Amino acid sequence: TVLYVPDIEPGLALKFLSNFSDVVTVTAPDSKKYFSRLERITVTGYPLRADLSSWSREKATQHFGLDAAKPTLLVTGGSKGARSINTAVLNHLEELLNTSQVIHISGNLDWPVVEKAAETLPAELRSRYHAMPYSHEMGAALAAADLVVSRAGASSLGEYPFFGLPAVLVPYPYAWRYQKVNADYLAEKNAAVILQDELLEDKLVLIVKDVVMNINKREAMRAAMKKLSNPNAARMIASQLVKLAGEQPL
Repeated sequence: TVLYVPDIEPGLALKFLSNFSDVVTVTAPDSKKYFSRLERITVTGYPLRADLSSWSREKATQHFGLDAAKPTLLVTGGSKGARSINTAVLNHLEELLNTSQVIHISGNLDWPVVEKAAETLPAELRSRYHAMPYSHEMGAALAAADLVVSRAGASSLGEYPFFGLPAVLVPYPYAWRYQKVNADYLAEKNAAVILQDELLEDKLVLIVKDVVMNINKREAMRAAMKKLSNPNAARMIASQLVKLAGEQPL
């Protein structure tokens, strides 16, 4: 049995199952401290969909009709959206658009409100705001962005490093601490900034401007994030399965 642990900290079920697994594959070395049998642990990185690699920055910029000379902010709350992030963005939308182009993936629940906000923007700002309820081309959004504001689910440990995408992470506050631990890991590596959910309204614009307008800081975060990338994670996990089956590793 091969077990994969996507978040830095395993949940109770994964921790229990690890006792019966031949190999436990983990996204990052920091996960090792949560297990007692270290000889079973293999650090692989986070497995990514192959299609993500098809998006270059130039191709993604053209896909969204962005101005390549202006910085781009990506806002996403995952497939269902994140209401507190959406609300803070809408409350400060014009301020954000004065410094960046914005790709806003809101989720379906908040889409009617977001769509209405887009329609009421001044004409000179409307062209900078690219809002949608859902995107089937997340690779394009990630490749086009200079900074992302999002939750800190497990995919942030794989997708953001792959694209070298600096992040402002807002851990979901109403569940166990997995997202906080993920965010702490990226922040400790100087690849991300943590923004508490309850401080979104007061500090979102300030933090976004600090990163977007400070090219040196942004590039340092980009380099730090890129260092955490392991694009061969899926192959490494597959190799463990093949090896257990008695064949030669991939």
